[in-house]
Amino acid sequence: MVRKAYIIIVVLLTSLSTLAQVGGNQGVVEIKGTVKARENYVPISGVRVSTDKGAYATTNALGEFKIRASIGDMLIIEGPELETVRYRIKSDEDVDVLVEGYGSSSLSKKQKREASSSIRGGLANHQRFLDSANFYKKTNLEKSIDFVARSMELLGSSGNRRDLSSSLRTLGEIYLIHGQYDLAIANFKDALSAQESNRTKILLGKAYVLNNEHENAVDILEPLVAAKNMVPYQRIELFETLGDANKGMSQLKKARDYYQEGLLIAEKNQISPKEIDLSSKIADVFASENKIIEAEGFYKNSLDLSKKVAPERLIQESEKVADFYNQKNRYDDEIQLRKKNLNELEQLPKPGIAKEEKMGPMRDTITSQRINYKIANAYIAQDKLDEAIPYLEKSIVEADRDDDLDVQKDATRKLSEVYRNKGDYTKALESYQDYVAVVDSLYVRKEQEIARAARFNREIANTQNRISSLEQERELSQSKYSLAVTEQQLFEETSKRQKWIIYSLIFGIALMGLTAFLYYRSNKQQKLANNLLALKSLRTQMNPHFIFNALNSVNNYIAKSDERSANRFLSEFSVLMRSVLENSEEDFIPLAKELELLELYVKLEHSRFSDKFDYEIDVENQIDVDAFQIPPMLLQPYIENAIWHGLRYKDEKGFLKIKVRQITSDMLEIRIEDNGIGRKKSAELKTTNQKKQKSKGMGNIQKRIQILNDMYKNRVDVSITDLYEDKTGTRVSLKLKKQ
Repeated sequence: MVRKAYIIIVVLLTSLSTLAQVGGNQGVVEIKGTVKARENYVPISGVRVSTDKGAYATTNALGEFKIRASIGDMLIIEGPELETVRYRIKSDEDVDVLVEGYGSSSLSKKQKREASSSIRGGLANHQRFLDSANFYKKTNLEKSIDFVARSMELLGSSGNRRDLSSSLRTLGEIYLIHGQYDLAIANFKDALSAQESNRTKILLGKAYVLNNEHENAVDILEPLVAAKNMVPYQRIELFETLGDANKGMSQLKKARDYYQEGLLIAEKNQISPKEIDLSSKIADVFASENKIIEAEGFYKNSLDLSKKVAPERLIQESEKVADFYNQKNRYDDEIQLRKKNLNELEQLPKPGIAKEEKMGPMRDTITSQRINYKIANAYIAQDKLDEAIPYLEKSIVEADRDDDLDVQKDATRKLSEVYRNKGDYTKALESYQDYVAVVDSLYVRKEQEIARAARFNREIANTQNRISSLEQERELSQSKYSLAVTEQQLFEETSKRQKWIIYSLIFGIALMGLTAFLYYRSNKQQKLANNLLALKSLRTQMNPHFIFNALNSVNNYIAKSDERSANRFLSEFSVLMRSVLENSEEDFIPLAKELELLELYVKLEHSRFSDKFDYEIDVENQIDVDAFQIPPMLLQPYIENAIWHGLRYKDEKGFLKIKVRQITSDMLEIRIEDNGIGRKKSAELKTTNQKKQKSKGMGNIQKRIQILNDMYKNRVDVSITDLYEDKTGTRVSLKLKKQ
């Protein structure tokens, strides 16, 4: 949260301050100062101190800073929790900054303990390493990254996410300055994971723009537009970067709107460098839209503002305007402005302007050889070759003096082309030979640069791997630390809730289990009841069928006037029927009783068809028939089929054999074999009416076996095959398991 605290600048003048000034308003001095809380003078670290010329420093753990600046520069003091303050430097005076509302009274007890231990321990060293990294970040990449890595080594066990975010953000800034945009993006993301920060998000947006990931930049920055309590300088950078991103996506109208929003804030807060930048960028957008009048107006504004800041900045903006004139083919205006820039450049200390120290890609160095080369190109575009030659020659001489092979190569090649176009082939050849020599030198240098770049990239990769390892170790230490600190509190806060959840889950599971059990039991009982009802229904169908067939036999004796045989048959039939009716309510009866009933039934059928078959019932002696149980009247339909459909139609006398044998200790096989006409021949002898009617006896038997096996786990297995290969005879094999 940004503090809306009032910052008081206390100027401590020393008696020797006036004597220390050298060179009037243009003298370079070293400004020292501190940033502390007003209430108790607690030092505030991590505060950004910069000038409008690009010099930069941050306060260390003791709240101290040092920065080199020129008399007349604007000193800018800003931080994530402070309002930005600006102060015009008048001498080499010390500057103390006192911040209201940053005292110990505004901190919690936990924050006080953390602040106290950090200042006494590793925080001071951590900030010192970051200060060193910031000092070297524009001049020595290896040193600056090494200092960041050393600062992160101190965070292995402290778990201070604010310091970690600061280290990762500094590392991202270093990579951003040196054009390693992918690494910059990765480290800014890690910094945001450690601690949310508007400053880090803006830097991440800049990295996205420079890496041509404009949509990602818009995604990360647009939500910040509605953010509150953002310091003016940050808001200006936000709108500027959003403008850059939209310009990269060719959304020129939106880009211009964002630039103008930023310009309004810069003008309101009198931030001259940003006024110049944004005016120039608005002019660029108007130029891209071919709105010449508007573009010239904003270019003029940027030039007027530059005159008030520094000659170097004026030359830079003038060169941008000259480039604009070149694009619009206004070569006379371009030449006039560049010549003026040459005169201004000669008034500056040698060498020329260093590369602009700002985030983003460094602009080309503004040197006299480059300006001369551009003036020559403007003359050539107007076909004024004689006027172009002196400027090309001067550009070549100055480039050779400054060892600027790129400009020397281009100028030499262009000079050769000019002489060739003029018809002076001798000088054209000489210039071309010079051009070839420069290209060879440049080729050798490029090879050396490529080798250095490859070595440099390897060193960066190794350092980044080291930092990644440190981050992993820190995350592990932080996890352990956080777990140890919060374990007891978490247990106390969640124990009751966990108990209620556990009890609720147990009750729910028990209720679900009980419901499932009751449903299963009800379903099983219903299924059992249905099966019993079906069995009873099938048995009631079996008995009338059997009785009907038996009565037919009695009727046959009566028809033959064989009263004695009819009486004997009825007597035996009554015994059989009594047993059948007694067993009709049972699912299983002892096998011995079933065999007695079968023997009585076969005897009755044999008395009717004594001339058609003989029979034999063979039970192995070792079988304990009382130990096995069988559904009642299960075998009778098979025996009836064998007699009525197999043996009865046989020309000669047939034979029926019923054999009971032991297969295993808990399984018997009951075979019913007849040497009758067979199933195929029997089917052929059926009348048309018989074919239409399905056999109720065999159908009921199959249904009974299916239900019984479902209820009693496959206790009965029946198979029917032909006895002989010529399809005559039938064998019924019934396998019965012991209960």
